[in-house]
Amino acid sequence: MSRFDPRGKANRALLAGVSEYDHTAPDPQGVAGQLPAVRHNRTTLEDALHRGGVFGAGEVRTLASPAPDDFTGALRRACREARGLLLLYFAGHAVTSTSGNELHLQMRTARVLTSHGLPGSVSFSQVLGELAESNAEQVVVILDCCYAGNAAGIWHRFDDPKRKKHKILLLMSVQPNRCILGGDADVATPFTRELTGALDAGGEVWLSGLYAAVKERMAAAKYRAEDDDPQRPQALAPPWDPEADVLLAAGPGPMVTDPDLSGGSWFAWLRGLLARARTAATRSGRIVPAVLLALLVTGVGGYGILALTGESALCGPSLELRVLTDPDLEPVIRAAADAYVTSDANTTGDGCRRSGVTVNSAGAVAVVTALGERTDAWQQPREDDNPQRDIGPQPDVWIPATRADVDRVTSAAAREDRVFARLEPQDGPLAYSPVVLAVPKARGAGLDPTGRSLAELLDDLEQADATTELHRSDPESTDSALLATMGLYGDRPGARGAADARAAEQRLARTARPEPSAARLLCTLPGDHAVDGRSTALVPEFLLKTGIGCHPATRVPRVAAYPDDVPGLEPAFVRVRWEDGDRDAEARDDAVDRFRTWLTGTDGRTVLGEHGFRSATGERGLLDAASAPEGLAESVRPARPADPSTMDRALERYGNAHGPGRVLFLLDSSGSMAGRWDGSSGGPGILKQTLPGLGGEDEYGVWAVHGTGDRTHTALLPFGTHERSAAERALDKAEVRDAEADPSGALRDALEFMRERGTDERPQLIVYLTDGEDDGRLTGKALEDVLDRARAAGAPVAMVSLSSSGCDQGRPAPRVAEAGRGRCLDVGDDLVPALHDEVARTGMGEE
Repeated sequence: MSRFDPRGKANRALLAGVSEYDHTAPDPQGVAGQLPAVRHNRTTLEDALHRGGVFGAGEVRTLASPAPDDFTGALRRACREARGLLLLYFAGHAVTSTSGNELHLQMRTARVLTSHGLPGSVSFSQVLGELAESNAEQVVVILDCCYAGNAAGIWHRFDDPKRKKHKILLLMSVQPNRCILGGDADVATPFTRELTGALDAGGEVWLSGLYAAVKERMAAAKYRAEDDDPQRPQALAPPWDPEADVLLAAGPGPMVTDPDLSGGSWFAWLRGLLARARTAATRSGRIVPAVLLALLVTGVGGYGILALTGESALCGPSLELRVLTDPDLEPVIRAAADAYVTSDANTTGDGCRRSGVTVNSAGAVAVVTALGERTDAWQQPREDDNPQRDIGPQPDVWIPATRADVDRVTSAAAREDRVFARLEPQDGPLAYSPVVLAVPKARGAGLDPTGRSLAELLDDLEQADATTELHRSDPESTDSALLATMGLYGDRPGARGAADARAAEQRLARTARPEPSAARLLCTLPGDHAVDGRSTALVPEFLLKTGIGCHPATRVPRVAAYPDDVPGLEPAFVRVRWEDGDRDAEARDDAVDRFRTWLTGTDGRTVLGEHGFRSATGERGLLDAASAPEGLAESVRPARPADPSTMDRALERYGNAHGPGRVLFLLDSSGSMAGRWDGSSGGPGILKQTLPGLGGEDEYGVWAVHGTGDRTHTALLPFGTHERSAAERALDKAEVRDAEADPSGALRDALEFMRERGTDERPQLIVYLTDGEDDGRLTGKALEDVLDRARAAGAPVAMVSLSSSGCDQGRPAPRVAEAGRGRCLDVGDDLVPALHDEVARTGMGEE
């Protein structure tokens, strides 16, 4: 490899910094914690690369806390587009495999499962594979994470018969098998801090020199890794051959922020400036008149001096705007911010950037609560209450998905003694996007897409094909999901809600946990083609254009149905002013005004149109109708605007429907169960294995079912809250009775028992475990009576048969389960895990 100067080529830099994680300790599956310092890593490194002069406008892209699909999608794009230098930077959590032979870069959704791997992570081997096949001439990978040094061993072991990996060079923050500290929330992490400092040192910065400088700076600062080990940066194969190196910065000189203009230092500073000017003039073939250099000395006092040779100004650090938005809007607002930052509107006459824009997102409910009730903690974080850690830095601009969120914040703040943030919303929304039912094209053929409520559309789909599944993201995370939930519940302003929230939630497909955004939801469905083909999803319409490129599998095409009772997204631009935040108020106001003017003007509307948004007024036509995908309406009649109180009520009902649950277990204790009683596969043993799905706030009880007269059961465990050990002792004492059982009588009693307690929309479940030997009493009128009660009770019924044919078509158990919107499980299924999941879906689970 020869000495590589990438200037003038099509270069790309992809900076991925994961500062926010969805799952953190004390969640046993979570990563160690949030990494607020990484937010500074992204911005400081991005600015340093722009100042360095190797990467041009639009060639540096940052990814703020991406999910795996977002990261790999952006990586593939960079690999396609780069023809010169491709620089990949990652900062965040990372872990190694047990053997140490693999490094897993943990993205925002990362979890650690004891027996099921590391979902939410991207292996470094996969990254190497993408980079090796890239179109770039040269690749530099910079890792600022735990175990970064292990990447070198993976590079050496990487199977590369075509010898493509040799264009990839590595710079790593720490030696192998070492974990680094998370850093200070107010500044970048130590390695990246010294890295950007070395890049800004001035002149040409080659990778070999950068490594040496960072190593020296970190040694001088005596940074420590975990276990008090010295933190020593690593490179793939130092020292470099002088002819085998990569240019990373070509700035005109070190940044001068406050030069001492007295005595000898003035002349030393001036001599350096003149030398740089001469160098630049020689390189550009121009002669710099002495009179202009004299004007430099006498006219501007040494600040903001230009080289006057056609080069850029010596630009100081630009002010950084902090923008907070809804998770569904984050990719759109970030794309708009990226376009704005490199636009003429954000560039001075000297070619300097006026401001940078950092876009973060956080759960909509958490943001509304923090701005309404926790601004004091946001201003002065505490260990037990730290929105800066949980949400992000104090925003200058907030872009919620609906103006109603502003009213919710204002209402909450009015109840506080003191607030430290003042909201100034701009009149009118930025754009419009309806919340739609995204239906697989094959299933939407006979569906009338407009003029119907969400409930009517869902009824039509289910009647056409009972296998249709409904999916929705987390209503506590995104406004689009909360607005869709209002439609599911029948919530309208002034109405109590037509639907039982529990029953409405049962229409949704069963998942371990809801996805944090609609984009993530659409990205997970193609992972199983069969599921994708039968799944409808409640999502913002704009994602049918932009939320389709995140999965390598071919996804099922979808068309949009437009429920007329679900409010749409109307993103609002809100200036956030913080108490005592007036040090640079004038400059910050100017930066906010410029960004808002651009975003609401032609250029901003172009970006919003490219991402599938509609006009905020009139017939709500698509801003970019020419590239609209098939299956969207040309114009739409907007539903009513979102109402703050209705949103709050729907959120409360959602919380109730997913709060502490109630489970009533019916254990067949008749004589025929004697051969299916003992051990972990017996009736009591199976029920014991479901108890971890219930927590201390859940209410549950166990009935022993026996007898055919007026009394069809006895209480084995009284209904209420229990310690798990107490419930296990009760099941250990359970006995087979010398009697037959009456399943119809026991089920009638159970359904009535749960109906009396089901007035608050908390989740409920009835579990009937039996061998099916007494099904003869669950036929005819007795069965019809049970089915009618099951349909009306609102408590799902899980029928669990210890017979291999218990759930066969025509048997009573599947009919009862279907009527009660529950499941039928028999020994032909993976019975114990499936039943545990049913119980855990209802209960809160153990802490």
